[in-house]
Amino acid sequence: MARLAQTAGLTDIQQEILATVRDFVDKEIIPVATELEHRDEYPQQIVDGLKELGLFGLMIPEEYGGLGESLLTYALCVEEIARGWMSVSGIINTHFIVAYMLKQHGTQEQKDHFLPRMAAGDIRGAFSMSEPGLGSDVSAITSKAVQDGEEYVLNGQKMWLTNGGTSSLVAVLVRSDEGHPQGTAPHKSMTTFLIEKEPGFGEVRPGLTIPGKIEKMGYKGVDTTELIMDGLRLPADRVLGGVTGRGFYQMMDGVEVGRVNVAARGCGVAQRAFELGVQYAQQRHTFGKPIAQHQAIQFKLAEMATKVEAAHAMMVNAARKKDSGERNDLEAGMAKYLASEYCKEVVEDAFRIHGGYGFSKEYEIERLYREAPMLLIGEGTAEIQKMIIGRRLLEEYRFQG
Repeated sequence: MARLAQTAGLTDIQQEILATVRDFVDKEIIPVATELEHRDEYPQQIVDGLKELGLFGLMIPEEYGGLGESLLTYALCVEEIARGWMSVSGIINTHFIVAYMLKQHGTQEQKDHFLPRMAAGDIRGAFSMSEPGLGSDVSAITSKAVQDGEEYVLNGQKMWLTNGGTSSLVAVLVRSDEGHPQGTAPHKSMTTFLIEKEPGFGEVRPGLTIPGKIEKMGYKGVDTTELIMDGLRLPADRVLGGVTGRGFYQMMDGVEVGRVNVAARGCGVAQRAFELGVQYAQQRHTFGKPIAQHQAIQFKLAEMATKVEAAHAMMVNAARKKDSGERNDLEAGMAKYLASEYCKEVVEDAFRIHGGYGFSKEYEIERLYREAPMLLIGEGTAEIQKMIIGRRLLEEYRFQG
């Protein structure tokens, strides 16, 4: 039988890229992922390898030194990388959201300044919307930018910043009420700023502090941080697109890419969990035969494989819809919702197949069991996805009475 989660209609170039990434994952990521994860160690050697492969420029246009590939190619690469270690896929996800936002919404000067170095992997991107008190309510952002002559002064605290320490460019969403009449809807008075900084922790530029890594249950290796702005001064040319008040729409466009990425991560982690489960089921013997020959285990394997296939198909559909230039918030929301939920279920079934050994840190499934929950909340919870899906369905199926 063919390997699960195959994608029809790929070009020779896409197949070659995926084969290269899959080989890298099998040789360079899977053998070291669990050890690095348990140490919560940043995978510098792996990241250097991805840089050498050109993965940081995968979706950046060729004119800026990238490969100019599609969101589908990127999502399929993320799926492979997450199969090896989900944290590594998080390192490139935030980078690509920022690169995508620059490509779609940046001024020509901003594109010329940032994209070539992002394509080379010399600049690593991160983006920030969330704050300590707002959760999914982006309209409640309190971080603020106030114009002062030719500059803006930013103040506020941001939260859950992936790549916060290792990044050198952060796209940050803040309020910018000036120039917008009183009573303007909150999402129409938000602006995205491009903040260049030194990698590391502490005060990384005047007025900007990255306090340190947030300790997490899983998703280790990659740094997740806060970001504190206290009188941070930025020139006006670091407003994304050069015009204030468009930040919410720019970020939401980027988040659609991020949701396809999270769906791809869910697919990759689920695939790895299935691989581990089906292998263990053929090695472990009970009552005189491999547990794979027991009907109860075969039922689990059948359900797991079906979920892997279904999630992959929805993820591919969402990526292709975005590549076509069409609105894909419905498809991205569905793919993210289904893939993250199915990932959790497939990982848990693989954990159950391992029995007591699944609870041991010696077995890889223990790591996956702690990683899967992050996908349930990253880029919007299941409840947020259902709201998006429900609203879009009502738009499409509006009753004409």
